[in-house]
Amino acid sequence: MSSFLRAIFFSIVIASGATAAAALPDSLQGLGLRESSVASRDMPGWEKPQRIVVWVPFGPQLVQQLQAAAPGVELVAVSDAQAAAKAVPGSQALIGFCDEAVLEAADQLHWVQVFFAGVEDCVSLPGMQSGVVLTNGQRLSGPAIADHTIALTYALLRGIDVFHGNQATGDWDRSASSTLRSFGELSGRTMLVVGLGGIGTEVAQRANALGMRILATRGSSREGPDYVEYVGLGDEAIKLAPQADIVVNAVPLIDATRGMFNKAFFTAMKPDAYYISVGRGQTTVTADLLAALTSGQIAGAGLDVTEPEPLPADHPLWNTPRVIITPHVAATSAETFSRMQALVTENLRRYVAGEPLLSVVDIQRGY
Repeated sequence: MSSFLRAIFFSIVIASGATAAAALPDSLQGLGLRESSVASRDMPGWEKPQRIVVWVPFGPQLVQQLQAAAPGVELVAVSDAQAAAKAVPGSQALIGFCDEAVLEAADQLHWVQVFFAGVEDCVSLPGMQSGVVLTNGQRLSGPAIADHTIALTYALLRGIDVFHGNQATGDWDRSASSTLRSFGELSGRTMLVVGLGGIGTEVAQRANALGMRILATRGSSREGPDYVEYVGLGDEAIKLAPQADIVVNAVPLIDATRGMFNKAFFTAMKPDAYYISVGRGQTTVTADLLAALTSGQIAGAGLDVTEPEPLPADHPLWNTPRVIITPHVAATSAETFSRMQALVTENLRRYVAGEPLLSVVDIQRGY
């Protein structure tokens, strides 16, 4: 498929609206998943699959569930990329992950379904530039990440990090309640959500319910729910930063967002504001964040993602005051994994039946 035709095809796919609720399994209701406007059978290169490779990190029950959704299709379970590369020749689809060696070994591959939302390492692979359809797990982890974001926000505003540190030494020190910047209540403060996608929308909804004023940006449009006071485009984030008590980084990793949270951005923030990062570590310039924290330019940070990752044990961020670090676990919950399995099963059923897929990625845009 030429790049021109591919661009037209994916613009049609992504332009479709949210899926009718009645068409979704119960666990996928209310997430705003988008359905392609193009049926699978009408996608260039589609044919009813005979063989599909499936990565099984969740155990054999997933294969059993998938087999029930695709009777007559051979499902080949693999435990790693090396096994997948050996199994993928003759297969029309790959479920679970995206890997360069697997794509190079494929000779009939038409559809790749990954479990998670982040696909920056996948869309850049040469094998994804030749008409392969990619679907991902966008919005599935939104509720869990939003809960984690609010937890980090509360912990910083209430000084839980400081008090918990005192607990280790048995230090009954109440002074933090009067000396910490911004110590107080959540209600009435302003949150800037940078990246009003599936995750950002869930964060904004929770923060609004807790009495916060919500500003946001998104890369695609100025549209947003009623509880968001203002929705700007991506390049407006730094202009909105001076108004925010909490800045939440929920952007995907694309060229436009790589390193966007840098010295200039942290300088634009209020000195008593907090920075929460739950998107991708490479969107933050770590050295600039560390400098802003140590100089007092910002009041603190809650980081579920870092650059590099894993964060080395001797990295100064670990010991920087008013920094809470969690090891990229915000998306983790039993509910998230249940939704992943439900989405993969539903998309497999749809693909085999030739129906429109859910959560098709615009490969050129990167998400």
